[in-house]
Amino acid sequence: MAGLGTARRVARELRRDIASARERDPAARGVRGAEILAVWPGVHALVAHRVAHALHGAGVPLLPRSIAYVSRALTGIEIHPAAQIGQGLLIDHGTGVVIGETAVIGEDVTLYQGVTLGGTGFATGKRHPTVGDRAVIGSGAKLLGPIEVGRDAKIGANSVVITDVPDNATVVGNPGHVVRVDGRRPEGPDADWIHLPDPVADAIRELSTRLRELEAAVTELSGGQRPPGEVRELRPVRGRHPAGG
Repeated sequence: MAGLGTARRVARELRRDIASARERDPAARGVRGAEILAVWPGVHALVAHRVAHALHGAGVPLLPRSIAYVSRALTGIEIHPAAQIGQGLLIDHGTGVVIGETAVIGEDVTLYQGVTLGGTGFATGKRHPTVGDRAVIGSGAKLLGPIEVGRDAKIGANSVVITDVPDNATVVGNPGHVVRVDGRRPEGPDADWIHLPDPVADAIRELSTRLRELEAAVTELSGGQRPPGEVRELRPVRGRHPAGG
């Protein structure tokens, strides 16, 4: 009975992995389940991790790390056998993804290539991030230390996050800072995956406006003898949507 129950659980987890790929990976739409199971590295890494994690929990020496090592060599995804991963995780592409020993990942989370759930320093105990359900971590993002990322949070590509993130928040930048909570951004334009807020561009825009005002004031004080210098306004890029929409 135990063997039958284990087989059913494994089959259920595989179906969930395949369904997650179809729902959240555009490249998997219309692809047969057998093909996803055969050639999707994120699925391979999860299957290997479940085996390694079970063996690690049973106290088996060497074998869990050996499985993780082989999985990393084959998929480019490194997951410590002790990491706790919920169901429905999608690792899209996955090359360069690193999930540390004490990391905890909730259900239906999405990780893109190059994501690191890493630790800081040489502290013992809980030293890796905890990621809530349905969070989305963008390409190249680094989440460091025993921080907590809330449910339905979004972490922008290449962000470096070292502090807790609230539920339903969007974080961008280095160091990462919250630009949107519960669908409302505290300041500036709306955020999405294609047009995330750019703090550097915002700062340059403010400086450009201030410079224009100062030059106008200098011109007025000099009796109109010195025309203000030309300052080009920063405008959103026009044309075809970079996401193909």
